[in-house]
Amino acid sequence: MKQEKRKMSFSWKTARNHALRVLGMNQRNLDYIYPNNARKDFPVADDKIVTKEIMKRVGVPVPETYRVYSHFYELRGLESDLGSYHDFVIKPSQGRGGGGIIVIADRQGEDWVGVSGKVYSIHDIKKHISDIMFGVYSFDLHDRALIEARIVQHEEMNVLSPFGLADVRVILHRDEPVLSMTRIPTKASEGRANLHQGAVGAGIDLASGRTVHAVLKGDPVDKHPDTGVDLIGRAVPYWDRVVEISLRAARAVPLKYLGVDISISQGGPVLLEINVRPGLEIQNANVRGLRSILEGART
Repeated sequence: MKQEKRKMSFSWKTARNHALRVLGMNQRNLDYIYPNNARKDFPVADDKIVTKEIMKRVGVPVPETYRVYSHFYELRGLESDLGSYHDFVIKPSQGRGGGGIIVIADRQGEDWVGVSGKVYSIHDIKKHISDIMFGVYSFDLHDRALIEARIVQHEEMNVLSPFGLADVRVILHRDEPVLSMTRIPTKASEGRANLHQGAVGAGIDLASGRTVHAVLKGDPVDKHPDTGVDLIGRAVPYWDRVVEISLRAARAVPLKYLGVDISISQGGPVLLEINVRPGLEIQNANVRGLRSILEGART
């Protein structure tokens, strides 16, 4: 009985100490997001078009913008506008969690083909852009639709993520990187780099740029669930530039607790967006608590 009590006490103490090192949502919001980010500055991150304008001014690489649609009458010329493009990406400027993003990979006669193989007519694309402007993907707020260049993923990242565009997230606090991971799409996530939809999160060591641990829906994994490719110990291409771009992006905005999302193209890192409310699953991906890092505690 005494031995069982000692085991229970040890287990409880271990779990408690682990919990103290982990940053929870309430503490993230109250101690880091709100004190470091003025509410008036949220649009800097929440509006992708605003973000791109700022980043271009400071020399941070972003995907080329082809078109921006703000009003329904502008869609009259949509077919002509898109006629010269064989691949592109459609995004809501204020969308969340990857919602409303369509990636077009090729042209098929008068239609376009998405990366999943789905065929889109000009009517389909016009309706989708109309939905974006109606606010379907941005909390019923009027939004703008962004048409931009499709990123061709670096071949090494393509081996790791053959079903969609992976990204690298770096969380920064007061312009200093504190934790990073790559989000790897799967068949289950339908090619989206969204952990809640079934993408893999692989923690990245900030010093070396190598993956150190990976999770899928909260459970540890060491191989890609669809391809069997090893997830651990992989070097992220252009790592020094990834860190440099994340620092430059963070210093260009007044937000001092944020996530910077970067894709690795054939030509180098490209910033996708910044996030004023970066999620907490990155802690599981790294097996490290943000609280211990942010408070300077030993892990």
